[in-house]
Amino acid sequence: MAQDDPKTLVSTDWLAAHLKDPDLRILDASWYLPDMNRDPRADYDAAHIPGARFFDIDEISDNRSDLPHMAPPVEKFMSRLRAMGVGDGHQVVVYDGIGMFSAARVWWLFRLMGQFDIAVLDGGLPKWLAEGRPTEDMPPIVRDRHMTVRRQNQMVKDVTQVASASKLCDYEIIDARSPGRFRGDEPEPREGLRAGHIPNSRNVHYATLLTEDGTMKSAPALREAFEAAGVDLTKPAITTCGSGVTAAILSLAMERIGKTDHALYDGSWAEWGMFPTVPVATGDA
Repeated sequence: MAQDDPKTLVSTDWLAAHLKDPDLRILDASWYLPDMNRDPRADYDAAHIPGARFFDIDEISDNRSDLPHMAPPVEKFMSRLRAMGVGDGHQVVVYDGIGMFSAARVWWLFRLMGQFDIAVLDGGLPKWLAEGRPTEDMPPIVRDRHMTVRRQNQMVKDVTQVASASKLCDYEIIDARSPGRFRGDEPEPREGLRAGHIPNSRNVHYATLLTEDGTMKSAPALREAFEAAGVDLTKPAITTCGSGVTAAILSLAMERIGKTDHALYDGSWAEWGMFPTVPVATGDA
């Protein structure tokens, strides 16, 4: 079991012990790919960890963009979180219905907004349920809470910055998608995208960072997984994936091994794969 750290990752034991803390706020950030045929909001309404609020990744995003769930403007993030009763002085724990899938995206989003007292629940709702812990179907009573936001622009990259990093090789670009999608062997789940990967990127499928029960591996094992994929951990890193969700699992894993110079490519393959002017590589390298 990974060591509890309220700024990165906490265990179900930790959350159970702190469940009644007055300044704890729990977020259900479940999100699913279309082919998973699951409705995260309906699942939340049926059963969630006591006190949890539902964080809608698709709604709390930049709706001016054609790309899926891009990071929202500061003002929208502040207003949505205030309405959820989440703000300054709160310790936030975020989980999802798969175990370790979309929760890390919200962890990264909070950090992008300058809020660092947030941790992902290791193993998520499946582990919580497997241990016979309580759930409820009632929404919590919410009181407005002000949130101070200081956007950390260095934590996010756009297509121009990633294209430069790909060309200059001054960053390690790390792709969280499956090996088949990285190589270009498997079709993309979104229509109209080219197959393959960003030139000079490395493939660390997010699932290789997890144990069989969906919890995150130990720090030494995480480091080993990155190095086995040829990642030079002395270089600053950019994480990427299909649409900026599982890339955040790589970001969380790097934070767990003490690597702090990482950013996330928010557009990810949903943007790169449709951009006609940027190159696409196929195969393993």
